[in-house]
Amino acid sequence: MNRQYQTQFSQPIIFKRGNSFAAPIVLWLMEALPAVLAGGMFYPLCRFYDVNFDRPFLVLSILAATATLAFVPPRNTASEVLAPRLELATNLLVRWAALVAGLLALGYATKFSEEYSRRVVVTWVVVTPILLVALQLILQSITRALLNDAAHMRRAIVVGCTPGAMELTRRLKRHSEVGISVAGFFDDRGSDRLGCSEHAQLLGRFADASSFVKTRNIDVIFIAISPGHVTRIRDLLVELGDTTASVYFVPDVTGFDMIQQRTSELLGLPVVAMTETPFHGYRGLVKRLMDVSIGSLAIVILSPLLLGIALAVRRSSPGPVLFRQRRYGLDGREIQVFKFRTMTVWEDGALVTQATRSDSRVTPVGKHLRRWSLDELPQLLNVLQGTMSLVGPRPHAVAHNEEYRKLIRRYMVRHKVLPGITGLAQVRGCRGETTRVEDMEARVMFDLEYMRNWSPLLDLQILFATAIAVVRTDRAY
Repeated sequence: MNRQYQTQFSQPIIFKRGNSFAAPIVLWLMEALPAVLAGGMFYPLCRFYDVNFDRPFLVLSILAATATLAFVPPRNTASEVLAPRLELATNLLVRWAALVAGLLALGYATKFSEEYSRRVVVTWVVVTPILLVALQLILQSITRALLNDAAHMRRAIVVGCTPGAMELTRRLKRHSEVGISVAGFFDDRGSDRLGCSEHAQLLGRFADASSFVKTRNIDVIFIAISPGHVTRIRDLLVELGDTTASVYFVPDVTGFDMIQQRTSELLGLPVVAMTETPFHGYRGLVKRLMDVSIGSLAIVILSPLLLGIALAVRRSSPGPVLFRQRRYGLDGREIQVFKFRTMTVWEDGALVTQATRSDSRVTPVGKHLRRWSLDELPQLLNVLQGTMSLVGPRPHAVAHNEEYRKLIRRYMVRHKVLPGITGLAQVRGCRGETTRVEDMEARVMFDLEYMRNWSPLLDLQILFATAIAVVRTDRAY
């Protein structure tokens, strides 16, 4: 199942009426299992280590179970329950890490951490997620099998043959595990004009939809009529009110270039997000925890190298060790980005000249720093500040931003997320000088692709690929 489809299909999984209790029970287990494991593992671990399961451990068990219900379990939506196994496992582990970090912070703040056996707690932190992932993957496999069972398929029709409706039908056919079978379309236009016969049969006109639903036991109705035909939609809803079918409105948004599209509500009114940050809700917390933990670890490990580079820059030429340049950050707000100085001049005005191969402004030390991208390492400080992320669209000089935002469509959308030390564009080969507008367009294309498809696993893949790209590429100068 591709990631774009997962993003769009976020409805709770609903099984057809009158089926066995097995499917709802499995979904309930997937939701309840993390809390049961998190709270229940303390007792057997205390017995194993011959530690008293006293009142502090009882309180911790209840607290862990309650917190797990809020942070860890899947939400019984197609996007999570039907996700690829590796992605499901990664999401569970990341959420578990966030939960453990929160509990440890609470224990430190309240001084209660001294009440607990360290062996029990450490074993709980390590063993519980392993069991959780294994059991969740087993339950997911059972769920997939139940969803593919014909007995659980819900029959649907589509009223209105729009490009968006045809795309929905294609995806439902491709992913039978969603459990919806489309019987066909209803539209006042003929099949020769619609061109939808290859995806589903044209069953009749708009006026025929209500009687078809009543006589053919249709469970789901997708309305894909243009919002401009308000009267037609209202009349259809009145007719369908005499049925028990679930009714969904399908806006035709296939012609739009959307970023993190999703449906939600605002003060009780439905809204469709067309361009949105991928870091809404708990995802923002996950992203920040990854940045702080990995960034802090990197600074500690690389501290001897950072000190050595600082001394080399200081001795190579007059000027400061660190170079600060104005860049655009989150939501287009101006930030100061740190770099090791690699040139004899440092430009930060209305005109910034990009570095070129054999650039006379680059110092001897700076040449090697730029070749291996070591001049970017001080941006780990930006990451800890919260003005940058480890992975995201690379920030450009303010002067370059003002130039390219006028030339490249949707250029500024890349600022819906924190800029990164590295990004998808960089590991796909878009590094070094951008002598043509097409070069920058390619970078922006990859930046938007990253925003559409973000996941914690994607960030880890980009970080790993960056290390390889730095060794192999010769485009950094």
